[in-house]
Amino acid sequence: MAVTDLATRTYDHNFRLDPIVRSLLDTDFYKLLMLQMIRHIHSDVEATFSLINRTTSVRLAEVIDEAELRAQLDHARSVRFSKKELIWLAGNSFYGKQQMFAPDFIAWLAEFRLPAYDLRKVDGQYELRFEGPWTHTTMWEIPALAIINELRSRAAMRDRGKFALDVLYARAKTKLWDKVERLRELPDLVISDFGTRRRHGFLWQRWCVDALKEGLGNRFIGTSNVLLAMDADLEAIGTNAHELPMVAAALAESDEALLNAPYQVLEDWQAHYNGNLLIALPDAFGTTAFLKNAPDWLANWTGLRPDSAPPIEAGEQIIRWWQERGVDPAKRLLIFSDGMDIDTIEQTYRHFHGRVRMSFGWGTNLTNDFRGCDPDGVTGLEPISLVCKVTSANGRPAVKLSDNPSKATGLPEEVARYRRIFGTAGHVAAPVLV
Repeated sequence: MAVTDLATRTYDHNFRLDPIVRSLLDTDFYKLLMLQMIRHIHSDVEATFSLINRTTSVRLAEVIDEAELRAQLDHARSVRFSKKELIWLAGNSFYGKQQMFAPDFIAWLAEFRLPAYDLRKVDGQYELRFEGPWTHTTMWEIPALAIINELRSRAAMRDRGKFALDVLYARAKTKLWDKVERLRELPDLVISDFGTRRRHGFLWQRWCVDALKEGLGNRFIGTSNVLLAMDADLEAIGTNAHELPMVAAALAESDEALLNAPYQVLEDWQAHYNGNLLIALPDAFGTTAFLKNAPDWLANWTGLRPDSAPPIEAGEQIIRWWQERGVDPAKRLLIFSDGMDIDTIEQTYRHFHGRVRMSFGWGTNLTNDFRGCDPDGVTGLEPISLVCKVTSANGRPAVKLSDNPSKATGLPEEVARYRRIFGTAGHVAAPVLV
């Protein structure tokens, strides 16, 4: 694959529209896995997704031009899965399994398009919502985040000269390669790219993936980005996300059903998938509550992905839970993915090495770390904590508690209700940087 001259490409944004989303495969793999299950058993559920900017100091509506944003969102709605992409999805093996996606699902994708959106400005921020069938609104999450993050990057670089841009990208490349050289010192490392949602831009993510592929060899096991996996002949990586228990909880008819919602979701998941796709995400309503009430059969799953508690503390908690159930942690997998960067990857790897199987999902700090790289010292390229979360299901408010209360989403009265039902054990507030 030819190496793109990123500085020239950035400098030459002279098109009427330079599309950010050029393919519906430019999304995370878990979205397609979840979509297949959602369509199969929840085709009648309506779900609303909403943009949430946790970095409130960055007033996005004052940075990103509304007309540009609408043009990119409208273009994304015009994109369809191509015949080539559908043939690849239907015929490729994923996680060692042929025909991961059923023929009727592939046929349904051929007609798929992103639904309408609602966009408005409120107090310097964008309110962006997607309302409609869950089968359709779920697919807006990743492209919406990618569009807004890349438009912010473009706005920050719009008035830079070509040589300043060349230096900027040279420094960012050097910074990433320095991290790669440190990762080479971890002989049993297993790492993948999780950086689509908050990337600097698509071309930069592609450069990062190519750099890891060359720099780490078989220790780099793949990317969550389906388009890049197809183009670079890599494994597409991903399992499930918080929206599944969030929607199940929102639809629960009683406190008892609410408590059981995270496990009902996992029962549905294992009815659709197996093997290395049996990874549980325990922190939607708090890891401590999840493990306390978890059925014993969950200990037989391949592993867990702690996502919002400090990685070493969360890993130790999960290991104790396995041991209490007579399971050898060395035969289970922990996937660490919450804001990981070189220091936390090294620390976590060395702490658990030899005790448990490990994998790292490297996200924002892989694909959007330009801190200290700008030759003019201008701000605007620092990553922000931007998410697109499900906020209602069939008209009922959806909630995420997280292990970090700073990441909680939902109406205040509903968040308080969930905390009463699930408890707050293990919840520790911490700054949310990315």
